[in-house]
Amino acid sequence: MHLIQVDSVQRWMEDLKLMTDCECMCILQSKPISIEKEEQNELILSSQYSTCDNLQLLLKRAWIISTELTRIAQKLEKNRWQRVHSMTVRVNCHVRSMINEYNTFSRSSSEEMHQLEKLLVDKCSEFTAFTERCLQTEDEEMLKSMKSCVNETLTTVAQYFGQLIELVLTQEAQNLLRQIELSGSLYITESAIGSLFSLAQEGAHLCRIIAKEGGVVALFKICRQDCFRCLYPQTLRTLASICCVEEGMHQLEKVDGILCLADILTDTSHSEATHAEAAAVIAQITSPHLTFTQHLSSFLENMEEIVTALVKLCQEASSGEVFLLASAALANITFFDTMACEILLQLNAVKILLEACSDKHIVDTPYSRDQVVTILANMSVLDQCASEIIQGNGIQLLMEMLFERSSSGNPAEAAACERVQQKSAVTLARLSRDPEVAEAAVKLSCIPRLIKLCRSPTERNNSDSVLVACLAALRRLAVMSPDGLEDSDFQQLVKPRLVDSFLLCTNMEESFV
Repeated sequence: MHLIQVDSVQRWMEDLKLMTDCECMCILQSKPISIEKEEQNELILSSQYSTCDNLQLLLKRAWIISTELTRIAQKLEKNRWQRVHSMTVRVNCHVRSMINEYNTFSRSSSEEMHQLEKLLVDKCSEFTAFTERCLQTEDEEMLKSMKSCVNETLTTVAQYFGQLIELVLTQEAQNLLRQIELSGSLYITESAIGSLFSLAQEGAHLCRIIAKEGGVVALFKICRQDCFRCLYPQTLRTLASICCVEEGMHQLEKVDGILCLADILTDTSHSEATHAEAAAVIAQITSPHLTFTQHLSSFLENMEEIVTALVKLCQEASSGEVFLLASAALANITFFDTMACEILLQLNAVKILLEACSDKHIVDTPYSRDQVVTILANMSVLDQCASEIIQGNGIQLLMEMLFERSSSGNPAEAAACERVQQKSAVTLARLSRDPEVAEAAVKLSCIPRLIKLCRSPTERNNSDSVLVACLAALRRLAVMSPDGLEDSDFQQLVKPRLVDSFLLCTNMEESFV
């Protein structure tokens, strides 16, 4: 969606391309000539979208209508009746155009949809007429009494609009899934899966609709047919999108999706791209941010096979993207079940991950380092892990990660850098219960770096979570090597309660460093 700042005539010219003839006079009569300050960012559809996918055009139109309805409510609150009326006219036009456009490319519409379309159009017309009467009324008391009716009408319009969009999207999902299930054509199936993926990118609500209509079942059916092998990466990518919602996860469990994913990951005849996309689905369904993974009982049955395949994928990854997907899946699994950490130890995963970190073409972003240090942090609870990390020169890597900084200033990258700093400090704190690890960390000057992170907010990007982790690591190392701290550092960062040291550091000015 482009936000275009244009005058009223130009705006009308752009809108005209998407309006039917019967609405042009309505636009001419009601569109304001003057531009108010807040109207300069009015959302319109650029003409460059005239050749875009019909469904995407529908979604853009729906988004505009939804935005306009919100703005009408805001203007109504301020009693801006002129603006309310002109925006109501615009919504009326957009609604009619959306319905006409959809009926043009839609092959079939149900009776329920036709009824909803009529209800919405009639209510929009009523809404427009109502706001016009309000515009012509100068009696303040009368306007107050009419305002509640306008609010009710606005609510009804929004309700009908929401129901219509829900019905339209459900019907489109059904049409796409019908194509996937019934077509034996590779081209038609590929096109339908591509459209389904685009639909899933529109948000969680669309994913729920697709899942409820059997999307996960249909896509796993594709993944079980050898004749569609070339479509596996695209199909798995779509599954990863849909499985961000609970309905998708339930469907995955019902069709033994975990077993299918395990088969794909362990089948060496599949391409790296297929393995990577299967890893992406595993990463999605085991995400620690989701609250509905408890029912994945079949995952435990296949976990050893899956973890083994993912470690191999990390070891043989030909690009940073493949490594990121595989390591992200492993990182999530270590949260999902502690047994995974023991399996990783048996598979010599620490050595494999540490070696990958030395290849800047493979571990090439803070996001990848975040996954690696997450795995190390979760594995560090095991006593055997310490010797593995020392042998792989892992303490040096953890020290380097304490210096992780964003070079682009991108907020997402900066957040990833914070996580890398925090988790490397957590890993050091856990591993330093082993005297050999603590000694290696002291020799690599970890203590001065931890002190710097505690005392300098800019070094940790003002992150409180990094500060807490660094204080914990510093206190663990101070027990093992008390001579490594100056008295002022000991008195302020180690001796007090953790919360007192935390408050001291969060209030510290840069000039104190």
